[in-house]
Amino acid sequence: MVSSATPPPTRPYHRSRRPFAAAAALCGFGLVAAALNAAPASADATQTADGELTSYVVNSKPNPGQTRLAERAVRDAGGTVVQSWPQIGVVVAHSTSGSFREDVVDAAKGHAVQSVGATRTAAVKTPADAPQARTLTRSTETRSAFEVRQGVSATELVATDPLEAQQWDMTQIKADVAGDGSRDVTVGVLDSGIDDTHPDLAPNLDAKNSVGCTAYGVPDTSRSAWIPTTSDHGTHVAGTIGAAKNGVGIVGVAPNSLMTSIKVVDDDGYIYPEYAICGFVWAAEHGVDVTNNSYYIDPWMFWCSNDPDQAAAKEAVRRAVSYSERKGVVSAAASGNSNYDLANKTTDATSPNDTTPGTRPIDEGCEDLPAELPGVVTVASTDQAGAKSTFSNYGDGVIDVAAPGSRILSTVLGGGYGLKSGTSMASPHVAGVLALLKSSHPDASPGELAALVRAQADDKPCPTDVRCTGTDAYNGFFGDGLVDALDAAGR
Repeated sequence: MVSSATPPPTRPYHRSRRPFAAAAALCGFGLVAAALNAAPASADATQTADGELTSYVVNSKPNPGQTRLAERAVRDAGGTVVQSWPQIGVVVAHSTSGSFREDVVDAAKGHAVQSVGATRTAAVKTPADAPQARTLTRSTETRSAFEVRQGVSATELVATDPLEAQQWDMTQIKADVAGDGSRDVTVGVLDSGIDDTHPDLAPNLDAKNSVGCTAYGVPDTSRSAWIPTTSDHGTHVAGTIGAAKNGVGIVGVAPNSLMTSIKVVDDDGYIYPEYAICGFVWAAEHGVDVTNNSYYIDPWMFWCSNDPDQAAAKEAVRRAVSYSERKGVVSAAASGNSNYDLANKTTDATSPNDTTPGTRPIDEGCEDLPAELPGVVTVASTDQAGAKSTFSNYGDGVIDVAAPGSRILSTVLGGGYGLKSGTSMASPHVAGVLALLKSSHPDASPGELAALVRAQADDKPCPTDVRCTGTDAYNGFFGDGLVDALDAAGR
């Protein structure tokens, strides 16, 4: 077992994104792409009609003084400051002016504002336009709009008798013999909310530190803001991470861990950048050790650095993730369900998903957020036979580790249990293993934990499939291999 007092051994880092991670560590928030430093938004930015309420991120240097100047520029440009994060130099703003990007830069007079970008292509819904929030009380076999976009399978309901024997996934990663982990570790579930009445989840839910981020990216700690309203996805994810060992239903990978519900999926099923930014900053400042991210940020499946809007939003999210890591948070994220080679991107025909998608060329400057950000543990999915799940994205130099994601049994609404499939189901296994690692290595940094989960993973060689490139020790289908909960628990 590797001591947390020394940096753990690890296999070679990703070729495609670790150099960027190193640069980020050296340069901190000064790392801004050249496209972001251009003062006015270019002609390539999404055009916004006058009178259409649009959400933007405005990036400044990460300190209170510069953020206040950026806020003043927003107001001088006729916009509204919705939320400020001076910790990372990000202001969320709304405006109905089609020239807001240029106006806010002009108002800053060459100071404070580093980049501006729209976070969506659809108009912002006002409270009168938004769907009426409701509390779900039972699970259905249909998928929410969020789950459809994520490629998650419909829920197949299962009887509520004790079900631990049916958790093949826990056996595959040795979680069934790994131990329970520590009560001192908290996992933030950035998702669609956690059902706090479920008997397998209520014992481990940290309601005091739970939050909703879907009101334009403004944190709301009221219970109604962080419980499920249109999707049981977050409840299913939470069960895999930390369902209690209480003789009821199932058992999670880390059943002694606490879980914080950080709701980032709105009632229409979208996770816009400002929601995720709120979620990561909240996790950083409210005692979270691990986050799980079973989603990609809307409306772009891949956020491209050569588009000023996408580049600005991408930078804002990167700052939030980096800030959380500096505050001690390690994050796992689903790689996606399009059976797509993330190491060789060519086209995207699914974006933007909040208005009218179109086919566009993409390249390595276009990334799945947050899965492809530096420091995030990127997770592929395996099936019960240990093969790559047919839907799972892959990519040499992109995938870190693999975990079970096909027909996973976990908690659903109304106190029930159900089966779902997706890399959304694989990522929480890794979040649970990271929680076990944090329990056994309480002084380890996020970077050390990420390295440990890779170093301890059980090697999985490529099958006879030309798409799988690499070695037995590391390849594009399974990364460094299948996560090992037993090793993580120090047993």
